[in-house]
Amino acid sequence: MDRRTLLKLLQSGLVGSAASLAFPPALLAADKKRDKRPVGLLVPLTGPQAQLGLSMRQAALLAETDGLMLDFDTGGTPAGAAAAAQAAVKRGCALILGPLGGEEVPAVAGAVGGRVPVVAFSNDVVRRAPGTFIFGITPAQVSSAILRYARGRGVRSVVVIDDGGPWSAAAAVAAGRLESDLGMSIRVLEVRSDQPLPNAGDAPDAVLLPGSGETVLAAARNLKDTGIQLLGTVQALDYRPASLEILDGAWLASPDPKLFGQFSSEFQARSGGRAGAITALAYDAAGIAGKLRDDNKLNLDGLLSNEGFHCVTGPVRFRTDGSVARDFAILRATKEGYDPVAVSSGA
Repeated sequence: MDRRTLLKLLQSGLVGSAASLAFPPALLAADKKRDKRPVGLLVPLTGPQAQLGLSMRQAALLAETDGLMLDFDTGGTPAGAAAAAQAAVKRGCALILGPLGGEEVPAVAGAVGGRVPVVAFSNDVVRRAPGTFIFGITPAQVSSAILRYARGRGVRSVVVIDDGGPWSAAAAVAAGRLESDLGMSIRVLEVRSDQPLPNAGDAPDAVLLPGSGETVLAAARNLKDTGIQLLGTVQALDYRPASLEILDGAWLASPDPKLFGQFSSEFQARSGGRAGAITALAYDAAGIAGKLRDDNKLNLDGLLSNEGFHCVTGPVRFRTDGSVARDFAILRATKEGYDPVAVSSGA
């Protein structure tokens, strides 16, 4: 090609068109600069909850493969969390994962001042705010999931047992608020170990025990062969053979045990410890940060994407008010384990 021909091609724009053909859009997009800003992980690495915080950091590092996560010690206090948040912003973190405690969330939100999104591991929903998300599994989420499933299976009346624990109390309040929405009769019985049993009234179609341990097992024994369906939440999962024998037939809302089991096995192989639900939250949050980085959406708009995110603790979608919608597996307890029978969407 001579000089004159080349100049004509340049003037006509054909060279530009040829370049586009030589480098398809997918290849040009692949060359797009990737967001290299760090993500801040705020967990207690010292203090009474240090063991849990270290476990959460290990879980987050399983999901974070870019080496772009910085951890900051909150010490498990509001003041420590605020200082950690300030340090994270100063280091240029585009997203903050944490803190753990509900009382630490306002301190972090205040220190951040809306400059970057906060994904807190707390399940204290009153702490939510635009840009500050409550990522923990809440009693309201799992109670809603199991009650909606039960209503779809013909259950019209439910007694909710409030055993005095914070989880049960919150679940009972949430269940009561769903009564008109679900078209169910929902009664709450407050059961205390040092007080006489209250009058249960007419037999319901189902009994929901949001808590865990011997309270749930005792109720399951008493409900055997009565025709009353036992409902539970993730708190009631118990894999001991004797417990499975008692819980046989119960319906429970929980993260998918198979998916959680895969994460738990990987965590144990890497760290030598056992993973719990809170540890899994750190793994999921770090995975979300990685997905946002891959999509070059490491910001608030990315978090609020309608597509949502697949997580070990259940698929999630972030809402503008700071709440998080989470899908759960509905399980049926058997003598051999827990069989998934449905998925509850958007609790």
